[in-house]
Amino acid sequence: MNKLITAGLALVIALFAASSVLFVVDQRQFGVVYALGQIKRVVTEPGLYVKLPPPFQNVRFVDKRLLMLDSQDNETMLTAEKQRVVIDWYVRWRISDPQAYIRNVGTDETAGSNQLLRVVRNAFQEEINKYTVRELLSGKREALMQNVKAEVVQAVTTGGKTWGVEIVDVRITRADYAEAITESVYRRMQAERERVANELRSTGTAEGEKIRADADRQRDITVAEAYRDAQRVKGEGDAEATRIYGDSFGKSPQFANFYRGLEAYRKSFENKNDVMVVDPASNDFFKSLRQGGAAVGGN
Repeated sequence: MNKLITAGLALVIALFAASSVLFVVDQRQFGVVYALGQIKRVVTEPGLYVKLPPPFQNVRFVDKRLLMLDSQDNETMLTAEKQRVVIDWYVRWRISDPQAYIRNVGTDETAGSNQLLRVVRNAFQEEINKYTVRELLSGKREALMQNVKAEVVQAVTTGGKTWGVEIVDVRITRADYAEAITESVYRRMQAERERVANELRSTGTAEGEKIRADADRQRDITVAEAYRDAQRVKGEGDAEATRIYGDSFGKSPQFANFYRGLEAYRKSFENKNDVMVVDPASNDFFKSLRQGGAAVGGN
């Protein structure tokens, strides 16, 4: 029993000793070995490694993957024409020299992100001051991003304190006016569209009035010409009818009187509700009716 206890204690001590002197470096990390607060070596390849037990040596792990830094505020920037714009951007970067990074920046990725955020924002502000809003939205946008990347690379690699990082890419995801300016732009755009719409409506109304006036003129001309032609034809017809009547009535005056009497009767009794009170025997109005048949037959 005592042997089992002794073996168990020995195993625990061995495991504890092994855990204090052995460490595993993941393929996504750097292993930085410290000795009394000083960096002794940097392990860049994954695997199992040995170090002295604490407090003689300690190990800290630093991420070696590609990291992403996004813009975290909506601070406005001034363009070349003094317009306030809001820029959304991101930076892809990685820790390339963990020893320089830890000495000059910090022991984790957050420290590097915080300092890199300030550098990138200042670089964007300096470059955007050289461009107009139209250029930010055109082909010069790529040149602006390359210039910002060059300034950031220069800031983190030159001088006495190199950051030990690699800037892979800098990109703009959105460029827009500040909110107050955006509302003003929208109002100006709306006013401009309303002005154009009113101008088009006025032009359309004027064209419509012109077309209607021309149509009315054409209608009046057509009606007048038609009335003129109708009156001419009617006059010619009346003249021809008068000539025919004259020729006919000249050959038989009695028939002419009889025909005129019939026309008078037709017009007098055209309406069924017309009432005429006369003495047919003593009134000359019906003389043609009483004598017309004999007169015509005598002729």
